[in-house]
Amino acid sequence: MIKDYLIVKTDVLPDFFEKVLQARMLLESGQCESVSDAIKVVGISRSTYYKYKDTVFSPSEDRGRRFTLSMFLSDKTGVLSDILNCLSTHQTNIITIHQDIPINHMAIVIITLDGRHLDVPIDTLKQELKAIDGVCKVRLIAME
Repeated sequence: MIKDYLIVKTDVLPDFFEKVLQARMLLESGQCESVSDAIKVVGISRSTYYKYKDTVFSPSEDRGRRFTLSMFLSDKTGVLSDILNCLSTHQTNIITIHQDIPINHMAIVIITLDGRHLDVPIDTLKQELKAIDGVCKVRLIAME
C-alpha cells in the first residue's frame, strides 16, 4: 500500500530534499563518480544525502503504481523462484527482470513491478523478500 507515502509540492519542503534527488541523479547518470562529488555539486552535506537517499523519490509523469527493487541474492538454486512466488502471492505483476551473472556467489537482480493490486505495503513486501533464504539485501530504488 502507498499509505505511508505523501506527494508534497516541493515549494513547501526544505530545498535539501530536491538536492538529494539531484545528487542521486548525478550519481546514477554517471555525471559524478562519487557521493563526495555529487554533494559538492548540489551543495548538501554527506550526512543529509545518506539520511534521505533511500526515502525521497520523484514521481514520474504518468503516476502509475510501478516500483523497482534491487536485490542481492546468493547463488543458490530456487532463490529467484521463491522471490517470484512471493511477488505473485501479493498480486504484483512483473514488468522487467534483470539478473547479473553471479560473482563471488552473489547475483544482483533488479525487478520492476506493477503494484496497482499490491495487497501489502511495499515495506512489508521488502521484509518478506528479505526473509527468503538466499536473499541478502532488498532495496527500493524507484517508485512512481
